[in-house]
Amino acid sequence: MGIDDGPFVKDDDTVPLVGVLICPPSYVEGVMVSSCHVDGEDANSAVIDMVRGSRFSEQVRAVMIDGAAFGGFNVVDVPALSKALALPVITVSRDLPDLRSIASALKAHFPDWDRRLDIISSVQVRSVGLPQGIVHIASAGIDEAEADRVVKGCVVRGCLPEPIRLAHLMATALVRGESKGKA
Repeated sequence: MGIDDGPFVKDDDTVPLVGVLICPPSYVEGVMVSSCHVDGEDANSAVIDMVRGSRFSEQVRAVMIDGAAFGGFNVVDVPALSKALALPVITVSRDLPDLRSIASALKAHFPDWDRRLDIISSVQVRSVGLPQGIVHIASAGIDEAEADRVVKGCVVRGCLPEPIRLAHLMATALVRGESKGKA
């Protein structure tokens, strides 16, 4: 299952989340929609509710998330999410996270910046080579080699695993009326 958030502006209260369940590499089994607060603290509960509340919940074998946060800095606690769902959780990013810049942004906007940074830093990010380039992943509830295999097994074209790519397209279309951007 891949999850991504839709576009938002800072003044928005919530941001839509789209989850796409596929049978690798690309057969779509189901689509779920939820939301979480922009810069909030409900990313994990939103994902847990999405997965557990879905009629597809028994089919989910792993959760892949585009990046480490939704709606700005509503950070995903990857190890806690994996434990709560009893499933592997993998974050995937095109760009290597710049922790120095992230820390600076968090310090400027959040009194609990250090807690959010600790959550983001709680998992080790590593680079995974794909035929079309490199992605950066972090994972919990699964060994690194298996997480790499899951990501690689879900890539159809480009560098993004298909569940995340489809979630991105659908979340953007939900907000803007059509998909747009790098997916």
